[in-house]
Amino acid sequence: MALSRYQASATAFLLLAGGVQLQAVEPLSVAPAEYRDVDTTYTTEAVVEAVRQSTISAQVMGRIVDLRADVGDFVKAGQVVARIDQREAAQVVASSQAQVAQARANLQNARLSLERARRLLESNFVSKSAVDRAEAEYKAAEAQLQVAEAGAGQAAVSKGYTTVVAPISGVVSARNVEVGEMAAPGKPLLTTFDPNDMRVVAEVPQSMVQEIRALSRAAVEVPSMGKWIKVKSMVIVPAADPRTHSTRVRLYLAGDERDIYPGVYAQAHFAIGHARKLVIPMQSVIRRSEVSGVYVVSDKGVTSFRQIRLGEKAGDGLVEVLAGISAGEQVALEPVKAGMVGPLSRPAGS
Repeated sequence: MALSRYQASATAFLLLAGGVQLQAVEPLSVAPAEYRDVDTTYTTEAVVEAVRQSTISAQVMGRIVDLRADVGDFVKAGQVVARIDQREAAQVVASSQAQVAQARANLQNARLSLERARRLLESNFVSKSAVDRAEAEYKAAEAQLQVAEAGAGQAAVSKGYTTVVAPISGVVSARNVEVGEMAAPGKPLLTTFDPNDMRVVAEVPQSMVQEIRALSRAAVEVPSMGKWIKVKSMVIVPAADPRTHSTRVRLYLAGDERDIYPGVYAQAHFAIGHARKLVIPMQSVIRRSEVSGVYVVSDKGVTSFRQIRLGEKAGDGLVEVLAGISAGEQVALEPVKAGMVGPLSRPAGS
């Protein structure tokens, strides 16, 4: 709906010592009530969740000596977020390296013994069995070196686990430990999620699945923020809950929604048909207790409060009006400001 700007300035009364004086204030922004072809929708509760969420856990035992991320921080993939005391791991690495050196020395000694036995066999100073025994000792030493090298590699990898990095770029949503606490394999340290890849999950009755699938179009509203979000794609999960007889629908959000985080309450509006409705912008509606109304601005710039009856939300920030206003009438887009001006306003220069 195109928004217009009402050019006639509203006025307010100031009581002065010598009487009453009119003072012009900023003009009110208005928009017309008009009929539009909009979707008829099925609305249900939903919840926001992250498509990509990661729980960063410890892989080795040790005391946490450094924690570089907190709730709300944005971390990049590969960024160091925590460090675990690596002194014990360093000792294991040193021990494994010493075992590798010993195994190499044993292999070198076995090789020399085998070569010596082969030369003696050529001169018939030793039997064939002695050479066979030397070959067996050489192969055993060779295998022992491989075992030692594998242990050294494993020790080096374990030492690397003392430096904890973020697996994905995202926002830290939970921190489960503090500096000085003990880390253990599998113990969660931090939880992150990617704000660039969010979706909304809703449960719909099985009776509505075919109508929703027919148009495959929906919009998401976040009431706490007064925000509508476009849906990039929709996936109807091919499974039903046998207890509630409902089917899960995933709505993938378009764009970067950094203000929205997992667990936020939302409403999913699924298009199930079309209708021509009288609509106005949602922002023009003001609620007084249980009464909904708008400020109507006349052609002469007079504002008046009008009680209305609302229907369904029509998407794009619009809402259906069932009664209380006619097509073509102008409503103030800033109802609080219009209410402060009051019903006695006149166009500037009158």
